[in-house]
Amino acid sequence: MDIVLNYADQYFLTPYVYPSSWSEDDPVRQVVSLFLVTNIGGYLLYLITATISYLFLYDKRLMEHPLFLPNQIKLEILYTIKSVPLMSVPTNVLFFIEVRGYSKLYDDVGTSKLDLIFILTSVVTFILFTDMCIYWIHRFLHHRSIYKYIHKDHHRWKVPTPYASHAFHPLDGFLQSCPYHIYPFLFPLHKYTYLALFVFVNIWTVSIHDANYKVPDVLKPVVNGSAHHTDHHLFYNYNYGQFFTLWDRIGGSFRNPSSFEGKGPLVEMLKAKSCLNGTKRNGTVRNGYVNEVGNEKID
Repeated sequence: MDIVLNYADQYFLTPYVYPSSWSEDDPVRQVVSLFLVTNIGGYLLYLITATISYLFLYDKRLMEHPLFLPNQIKLEILYTIKSVPLMSVPTNVLFFIEVRGYSKLYDDVGTSKLDLIFILTSVVTFILFTDMCIYWIHRFLHHRSIYKYIHKDHHRWKVPTPYASHAFHPLDGFLQSCPYHIYPFLFPLHKYTYLALFVFVNIWTVSIHDANYKVPDVLKPVVNGSAHHTDHHLFYNYNYGQFFTLWDRIGGSFRNPSSFEGKGPLVEMLKAKSCLNGTKRNGTVRNGYVNEVGNEKID
């Protein structure tokens, strides 16, 4: 994060915001700057990525699903806007410690092939490490003693849109992002690689909420994509993983996505509309798929 902070200081904060007498290395200034940078950057990354996904990937027919809330997109965005500043407070504590030089982040890329191989290896280990940690954190958040206080808010969006990707309770969002921040305190990681990975994981979070289930067949058993995460929102105790299905398979929480079996929310909704000929049955679709949805069976 010190890279972003340095650029912000050089091109904006030092010449236009802070008095020249306030040193860029001053801890108080760094705390204030980090709060500004992470919130503004977070909002921009969220709104731009989610909007692109909504415009070009999201199937808007899902907005007719009986479990889609009135004004849901507005609610998702407003919830995110309210949560991000609170979420950023503990996050910025970790960023501040990192900026003060206590992490294992490094600048020098090196010129040998081994240096490049190490960077590529660190990308793999970062994804594997965070995938493992997020699985167990996410599953912990579904425990009956915790779920209703922290994680239930995110499951308001049973048929989510890309804008639901960051619509978490602040503590929920921070806990699930912790592995990304903890990794560079445990393992060496190149600073620009870390920044790129941080952008990537935010884009990935949007992508698993975009209801676009097009995945190459060879990757369907391995990658935890939008199809898997859609079923997590619908059925609660399945598919906790972030990037891969490995830990769901190990933990016994894997569910083959309904959309891969021709029973996803869009297919079932279209079938129901056809069968009902436009009539309503108490505002819900009477079939086994949707009847199972909404029954929160918490661990």
